[in-house]
Amino acid sequence: MTTCRLCGSTNTASVVDLGATPPCERFLTADQLDESEPTYPLRLEVCTDCWLAQIPPLITPEDTFTEYAYFSSYSESWVEHARRFVGAAVDRLGLDAGSFVVEVASNDGYLLRHVVSRGIRCLGVEPSVNVGQAAREAGVPTETRFLTPETGAEVRAAHGPADLVVANNVYAHIPDVLGFTRGLRALVADDGWVSVEVQHLLTLIEKTQYDTIYHEHFQYYTVESARRALATGGLSVVDVELLPTHGGSIRLWARPAEVAGEPSARMADVLAREKAAGLHELSGYTEFADRVARVRRNLLRFLVDAAERGDTVVGYGAPGKGNTLLNHCGIRPDLLAYTVDRNPYKHGRFTPGTRIPVLPPERIAADRPDYVLVLPWNLRTELTEQLSYVGEWGGRLVFPIPELDIVEVKS
Repeated sequence: MTTCRLCGSTNTASVVDLGATPPCERFLTADQLDESEPTYPLRLEVCTDCWLAQIPPLITPEDTFTEYAYFSSYSESWVEHARRFVGAAVDRLGLDAGSFVVEVASNDGYLLRHVVSRGIRCLGVEPSVNVGQAAREAGVPTETRFLTPETGAEVRAAHGPADLVVANNVYAHIPDVLGFTRGLRALVADDGWVSVEVQHLLTLIEKTQYDTIYHEHFQYYTVESARRALATGGLSVVDVELLPTHGGSIRLWARPAEVAGEPSARMADVLAREKAAGLHELSGYTEFADRVARVRRNLLRFLVDAAERGDTVVGYGAPGKGNTLLNHCGIRPDLLAYTVDRNPYKHGRFTPGTRIPVLPPERIAADRPDYVLVLPWNLRTELTEQLSYVGEWGGRLVFPIPELDIVEVKS
């Protein structure tokens, strides 16, 4: 029986069961190929009391984030997204040289570099040793630690309260929602702001983005469930923005409850959309598993047919979401010869579970495959442009989600 990590209820309902998979960022070296891999159930449930969607907390953040394979700066569009956010936040909040900005889970400094360039004092709080070191080498002040109420208070005591605390794409990654939220409140000034970006459960359900369900993501938020979660730390959500990132995300603006004021009209609009989609009741979740099965069948049918014709299919990207898709579909090197990634950390390694080789991107042009399966489908615009050269030999791009789409590209 699952106990909701937000409200403590045991009234949960299954949304989809994806079997058992290894952690999505635990890429294997060649020496590890003869070793067994730990696998954990991957099952999405929703609490019918507070409507937080979540998976069982079977691994700990320490298992995943002490050394991490994901470096944000390898995505050009993501760095540009961060640059635009910093510019808008500076204008919205009136940040200047006397301000202080803290980013939690700051990765390799992809966002705070833009804060540094504006002459604004900042600090990254990043749990992963290797990516935190990359941030420091890039000139971004960074401390290696997990955020808790205690560490939040320590950072505040050492550096002062933050005018802005940024928590982009981390609020789903922590099993202790209550403690992490209190940590955010410990960091922020009593009249400050907290900005949280997280994938929107509304688009995940509506567009069958099930590959974003993996063990690093412990919960999946609507605006309503995120509002309830942040309230446990004394933070009130006053505004929300809908973003295209990760196939559809929300940016929540929150303040300490004492100074928050009334929420914006945009809050009411998005809450109404969620309610209309049935996400505050079970009806919104009942058909999701059937749509997931359809995505799996369509992708496998394409790959098997391509293999029967003698066509070559390789992958582009080795994101965590790709490993959910590959494992759920049971795809092996006989159907996907290899995938490539811009992150050299992953080169020469193998995808967890499916053990597909990860190679440098240059291999695609050298091998001229018939099809390139794009695993980070959420970067479709960026990658269609980057991979336009595939059209030189008549190759095509394949996007598996929200539905199978085979695209001719012009070089």
